[in-house]
Amino acid sequence: MPTTEQEVNMKRLATMIRGISVAMLTSQAADGALRSRPMASPDAEFDGTLWFFTQAGTEKAIEIGQHPQVNVSYVSAAEHRYVSFSGRATLVDDRAKMQELWAPAHRTWFPQGLDDPDLRLIRVDIERAEYWDMLSAAMAQLFGP
Repeated sequence: MPTTEQEVNMKRLATMIRGISVAMLTSQAADGALRSRPMASPDAEFDGTLWFFTQAGTEKAIEIGQHPQVNVSYVSAAEHRYVSFSGRATLVDDRAKMQELWAPAHRTWFPQGLDDPDLRLIRVDIERAEYWDMLSAAMAQLFGP
């Protein structure tokens, strides 16, 4: 079965972000200001959706509820990998997915672990993805409008 261009691009993006443990999530505050926060990136294969843990009452959760458009960026300067994703974020209370994505390192931010009743996932459905190719000093759009 032939591979579509989108499947090839998804694999390229998955390779580019693999092993980068922290991403910057940018959301929009109520006053319109953009706010970026470091987020632990679960060790999950990228398939067009990004996942992050949070708690239900955080400012970022409230911002996502009001303005779901977000940006997520991944950087590995040592390996010259720079990727930017734009998409729609939603808060998800899916305990099975949480269990699938959970790693012991998450306990640093969520001491109650999976027993925390306020634990949620941020699901980011990607609409556009770009990366910077440092060898050619060019930006490439892998998918999106």
